Amino acid sequence: MTATKGYAALNTNEKLAPWNFERREVGNHDVQIEILYCGVCHTDIHNIKNEWFPGIFPMIPGHEIVGRVVKVGDNAKKFKIGDIVGVGTYVDSCRECEDCKNGHEVFCLQNVQTYNSRDKNGLPTYGGYSNYIVVDEDYTLRISEKLNLAATAPLLCAGVTTYSPLRKWKVGKGHKLGVIGLGGLGHIAVKFGVALGAEVTVFSTSPEKEADAKKIGAHHFIASKDQEQMKSVFHSFDFIIDTVSANHNINPYIEILRTNGVYINVGLPSKPWEISSFSVVVGNKVITGSGHGGLDEAQEMLDFCAENNIVSDIEIIDIKNINEALERLERGDVRYRFVIDMATL
Repeated sequence: MTATKGYAALNTNEKLAPWNFERREVGNHDVQIEILYCGVCHTDIHNIKNEWFPGIFPMIPGHEIVGRVVKVGDNAKKFKIGDIVGVGTYVDSCRECEDCKNGHEVFCLQNVQTYNSRDKNGLPTYGGYSNYIVVDEDYTLRISEKLNLAATAPLLCAGVTTYSPLRKWKVGKGHKLGVIGLGGLGHIAVKFGVALGAEVTVFSTSPEKEADAKKIGAHHFIASKDQEQMKSVFHSFDFIIDTVSANHNINPYIEILRTNGVYINVGLPSKPWEISSFSVVVGNKVITGSGHGGLDEAQEMLDFCAENNIVSDIEIIDIKNINEALERLERGDVRYRFVIDMATL
C-alpha cells in the first residue's frame, strides 16, 4: 500500500479536512499518477451531501484529474513515466457487457466510479482531492502538453458530458444551437458548438453574463426571463442543450425548437419535469438525455480540444480553500470552474 494525503469529508455534516489514507500498490496494468490539478464539480457537492444516494465515508471527492505518470506496472504498455494523463468520472467496469463492448463503459452496471464507489475487491474508491492515484491504464486518458493543464482538468467531466451529445447528434455547420445556462458545463458547450461550426445562442437568467457569452464565442444571447426576447426566437433552433442543474421549466425551450428539433438534457435537476404533450407532438420534437461519454469518446474529446485550443475558464484555488469554493459553487459564484492546484496540498 502507498501512503497518500488528501482532503476528505468524514460525514455529511463536517467540512472537508486533511486525511491520510492508503492507495493500492501499482498492479501489472496500472499507472500511478501524481495529481497536478483536480477540478471541482457540482457532483462533488451532491455526493458529499448524500443528495443522490448514500455516500461512502470518509469520502475524498474529485473526478476531473490531470497528473503525471510516476510509476508504471510491469505489463502496462500505454504510458511511460513522465506522461501527462487524465482520469475522469470512472476507473473500471466489467469490460464484458454490451455497454462496455460498445464504448459506453460509463453505463456498465459494474461501473466503478472514481470516488464514492467500491472497486471489484469491495474497497472504497477515493478521488482526486489527493496527491496520488492508481488507475488501470485502460481507464487513463492521454493529454496533450499543448493544453493549459489546469484548465484541462474540467474537460474530464464537463468536457466529455457536453461533447458527447453534440457529436452524437452531429451538430455542426448550418445548425442553430441553443445553450441553456452559462456555467461549468454551459461555457464548454458554447466553445464546442462554435468549434463545430454551429450558430450558438446562450440562454441565461443572468443578463450580466452576456459579455462573457460573447467573449467565449457565442453569436447571440437571450435573457430567458425576458418574454419578448424568448418570443423573438420562437421555432428557431435545431438543437438545444440544457446544462442547468437547478429546477426549471423546460417547456418554453421546447417551443423554440424547429420542427424535428432536439432538446438535449445534460443537467440533473432534482425535481421531475412537467412536459406538455402538445409541445412535443406539434413539430415532432425529440427530448433526449446524455449522461457522459465512453473512454474512446473522452479521448477523442481531449484530442479535439488540443487541435482547437479549447479549455475551461477557471479559477485556481489552494486546497485549504476547498470548503469556501464549494460554498461559492452552490451559489453559482464561479466563472466558470474551480480547479485545485494540488501542489498546495
